[in-house]
Amino acid sequence: MTGQMRMEQRMKLAPHLIQSMEILQLPAMALQERIEQEVNSNIVLELVEPQPDPDVDGPIGPTDRDEDQIEYQSLIVDTDPNKLHDFQRLASFGQDVGEYLELSGPVRVSADQEEDPKLQAIKNAPAPPRSLHDYLVEQWQLVDAPEPVKKAGRAIIDFIDRRGYLTVQIEQLHNKDQDEFTLQDLKEALRLVQTLDPPGVGARDLRECLLIQMAQSDEDMSFEMELVDKYFQDLLENRLPEIAKKAGCSIERVRQAIARLRRFDTSPGLQIGQDHNLPITPDVIVQPTADGKDYTVTLVDEYLPNLRLNQTYLQMAKDPNVSKPTRQFLQNNIRSAQWILEAIRQRNDTLLKVTKAIVRFQKDFLDKGPLYLKPLPMSKIAQEVGVHVATVSRAVAGKYMQCPWGLVPLRRFFCGGLEDQQGQQHSWEAIRAQLQRIIDSEDKANPLSDDQIRQRLAEAGFPNIARRTVAKYRSFLNIPPARLRRRY
Repeated sequence: MTGQMRMEQRMKLAPHLIQSMEILQLPAMALQERIEQEVNSNIVLELVEPQPDPDVDGPIGPTDRDEDQIEYQSLIVDTDPNKLHDFQRLASFGQDVGEYLELSGPVRVSADQEEDPKLQAIKNAPAPPRSLHDYLVEQWQLVDAPEPVKKAGRAIIDFIDRRGYLTVQIEQLHNKDQDEFTLQDLKEALRLVQTLDPPGVGARDLRECLLIQMAQSDEDMSFEMELVDKYFQDLLENRLPEIAKKAGCSIERVRQAIARLRRFDTSPGLQIGQDHNLPITPDVIVQPTADGKDYTVTLVDEYLPNLRLNQTYLQMAKDPNVSKPTRQFLQNNIRSAQWILEAIRQRNDTLLKVTKAIVRFQKDFLDKGPLYLKPLPMSKIAQEVGVHVATVSRAVAGKYMQCPWGLVPLRRFFCGGLEDQQGQQHSWEAIRAQLQRIIDSEDKANPLSDDQIRQRLAEAGFPNIARRTVAKYRSFLNIPPARLRRRY
């Protein structure tokens, strides 16, 4: 066995470069959380407290707090430039306090003393949301039924999804090798589960969900129940004339029944334990200038705390009298702190440059609206800013712009498009916006087909669009075909 040597080149990212790319990709709120984690894990980093406003009137003379501070400062040993004596006192502080508390006995809070703000915040914190499964189990415990039916009901509840639907056939829950409950017990348990709150829970399909809710309604829903029970597929296909003919009634009555059916919930389980979406915070704000001819771009950094390096630790890291392990520990933390500060600075600088370039290229959108959004590849912005395309992609990922047209994702400004006969560029976003406008203004009694929509798009300045492209965009916008949009 012989050893071999060879030379090769490998690309390896340094840790601070990886950290810089991660910071660049973080939105404002996520960056705030990351900064808090860094402050908690790095002793060299500290938050800069906001300075009080000097214009605000305050007490002129020394307060009790100032006198206490003066007395306390007289106890500090000033002859120790590295504050080593203070660190020793801090190390023994925990032990001294523990002995003091043991001797002093339990702590009592007077009635007139203010409550701890942290404890108050914990008390005011909302309880975790209750899941649909837990909500149904709590109700099922109060149901009066034989024990086999109770066990069968618990098995059924375990297979109800977050929308409130039973995801398996009850025959699949019956195990012939076990005699805990029979198939008949499962059927009886399902009937009882479907009486629980919210109405419609435990249904196996949309048709059964609507029937359960109508059966529990206080209103007379006999005609609507007949339509759903006998002509449900015709309702889904919007075949109102055929339904009216089969049911022996007018189309107007069928239409009124459909209007009443729309009041019922097709996903009743989502009423319990809903996912609360967090509010979206803009990362940049774009506002028109005073003369209205241009736009200003402002970085939203009010949520980001100001950071700085602790000067005491910086001096200790340079002091040769401090032990070598301590200096090494501080130097590593100082290096890490400098990386995070530089990464945040680069992130803000890159985001600001990219947004300003977007505003220059998409000024027509800001002036006139979504119909004037132009095709814009990321490579064009990357070339304008002088960075790599991947850097632009990370800079706009998950970030939003607050502009005169609302809160817009930065990624929305990067899209493809086509060129018309006059050589003008149109983005796919603009085409979709025009398609939505055409359908909103159509005659619902005689809706437009995809081919007619294509002709309307050509008249509006969007030629050479295939019918299948219109169908794809219509599906993307959750717009049904013409026969389902028709109103009788």
